[in-house]
Amino acid sequence: MPFMAACLKVTVYQVSKLNMIRKRADFLRAAKADYKAVRGLVLQAHKRNDDEAYRIGFTVTKKVGNAVTRNRVRRRLRHAAQAELQKAARPGFDYVVIGRKSSIDRNFKSLCGDLAYALGKIHMRATTKKGVEKGEGSRQDE
Repeated sequence: MPFMAACLKVTVYQVSKLNMIRKRADFLRAAKADYKAVRGLVLQAHKRNDDEAYRIGFTVTKKVGNAVTRNRVRRRLRHAAQAELQKAARPGFDYVVIGRKSSIDRNFKSLCGDLAYALGKIHMRATTKKGVEKGEGSRQDE
């Protein structure tokens, strides 16, 4: 086996650990705030009242498939989030990424592009006078 290790070229990426959303109340709060649906995923964002680091949560429903498929989608979304959120996430936000069936077969580069596009749209709405609390894609009653 030492021969195999010498022949393989391994690239290691330095990826920061994600701050995860763990409580149901935080997921529900994000569900009532702004969202952007794109082909591979749905991104929900809630602006908290602090300037601490952003947090992220993932959810994949049973409609997507069995447990193995859902876990695969969740892993792909987590990896895409690690790549994209370092560039575009803002402090004080809670993000929830909802996996879709198309996330399974979607090209990883396209999945990252979907996430980056959704982040851009949500942050653009956050800078308008309505803000993320009652954005265009908001589910709150006005």
